[in-house]
Amino acid sequence: MKITLPMASGGEYLVNPSKIVALGLNYLDHIKESQSVDMQNFASEIPIEPVLFPKTPNVLIGPGDAIILPAFVLAYGFPNCRTDHEAELAIIIKDRVKNLTAAEAMDHVLGFTCFNDVSQRNLQKGDKPGWYRGKSLDTFGPIGPVIVPPEAIGDPQDLEITCRLNGKVVQQSNTRHMIFKIPEIIAFVSKNFTLEPGDIIITGTPSGVSPLHDGDVVEVEIEGIGTLSNPVKAERLF
Repeated sequence: MKITLPMASGGEYLVNPSKIVALGLNYLDHIKESQSVDMQNFASEIPIEPVLFPKTPNVLIGPGDAIILPAFVLAYGFPNCRTDHEAELAIIIKDRVKNLTAAEAMDHVLGFTCFNDVSQRNLQKGDKPGWYRGKSLDTFGPIGPVIVPPEAIGDPQDLEITCRLNGKVVQQSNTRHMIFKIPEIIAFVSKNFTLEPGDIIITGTPSGVSPLHDGDVVEVEIEGIGTLSNPVKAERLF
């Protein structure tokens, strides 16, 4: 899905990535809490290289758009049907690149914004192929509210990141706590995949993930960027 976001430097940008590359387990405190979330293919040790998984572009929605909890999941009869928020810093790539070094990486960043890596935990845990489906359902990628260029963000490795659920703070951390830092993330991803203009890399979430329910409002706020707010609605088929 295509989303138009304002640029902090002026004008608008059409967010239309060829791919969204996500990092799992990039904050130590989230690794610890992931044991209770009980995710498939989870290991409690600190990863030796970034853990990558895809989110497909159909997830993208903008500020104020509704996160839809899909009705079909209820038909599985999961005893605890759970879809979580995950507040993350997103990187939008500026140009076509491959095999970057960490020293080169920041020169190829268009900007930074907020992202909510919405995750359906039952599918994430139970699907034999892994995390693909539980991470890529429609509306599971709110993004915004603005794209801030590197020269205006300050130090992207020292930004407060907060998630509020119905006004209550549920996630609170700082990007300095990432296990893998932003330049090495970009470099690692570019060695695996050719990055195209507009591609998105999301950098992992801190602890505090919790379930979303019909009627909730979830906010992701990152210092220097602003607040991404989305309502949550349960899908009704009839």
